[in-house]
Amino acid sequence: MDKPLKAYEDVAFLKTDACRPARLELEFLKPEVAMQANNIKSTIVLFGSARIPDPAAAQERLAAAEKAAAVTPADPAAADVLRRARALAKLSHYYTVAREFAAMVSRCSQTIEACHFVITTGGGGGIMEAGNRGAADMHAKSIGLNISLPYEQAPNPFITPDLLFQFHYFSIRKMHFLMRAKALCVFPGGLGTLDELFEVLTLIQTHKIRPIPVVLFGRAFWQAVIHLEFLVEQGLINRTDLNLFRYCETAQEAWEYIHAYWSRAHDTADEAGTRYGCGAE
Repeated sequence: MDKPLKAYEDVAFLKTDACRPARLELEFLKPEVAMQANNIKSTIVLFGSARIPDPAAAQERLAAAEKAAAVTPADPAAADVLRRARALAKLSHYYTVAREFAAMVSRCSQTIEACHFVITTGGGGGIMEAGNRGAADMHAKSIGLNISLPYEQAPNPFITPDLLFQFHYFSIRKMHFLMRAKALCVFPGGLGTLDELFEVLTLIQTHKIRPIPVVLFGRAFWQAVIHLEFLVEQGLINRTDLNLFRYCETAQEAWEYIHAYWSRAHDTADEAGTRYGCGAE
């Protein structure tokens, strides 16, 4: 007879419904222990589409799509690929902005003793990759909160290895996004980005979390996607709810806003600019 496994060694047992509470606790605990070990005091979270490529890759895809469409001009599928390639080539500008912003923040907000305003992303490609890449450009730490999906979102290579985490539960992942967050920066994205944005806005609106700066990059994009003025007109939200976020177009503009916000708040325990002389220049 084989020797029975201890409970914590029995993977099949740990995957049962009865052990879901234990799995939830472990999924919360593992990243928390690593964050503390790496002296992560505060973060800035970047959300955005995994589908937005860097400009060079976007131009390559566009050129290929144009070539295919020219060969089969009557093919609706080729025309659709070309339309998408043109749209993503235009949006690829935000990959550059996200990378610049992450580098700007990471340049002066981390020391051996404490890491403030650490760039945190969902760990995938696109805008997430740009955020982690910008931090890596400054040889700074950055966090990737990856999640297992049916189509497997692969982690990007720019995340600090000790700060790459794989989640199963969206709820625990979202908790880690916000636990240390001092700002949320949202770039163009799809359903996942919208879900994350509206959850944060709801938590701030209902006073479940302390207010933080919420930056929406690209006014034209966001005003086309969500018509919040309509909700105001219908009496479904207050006009003051429109102050929960700020539109920005450039990395410099966003960093100046976030830096000024925390300077006004006098949050000297966590505000990197005051502690390390990290101005918005």
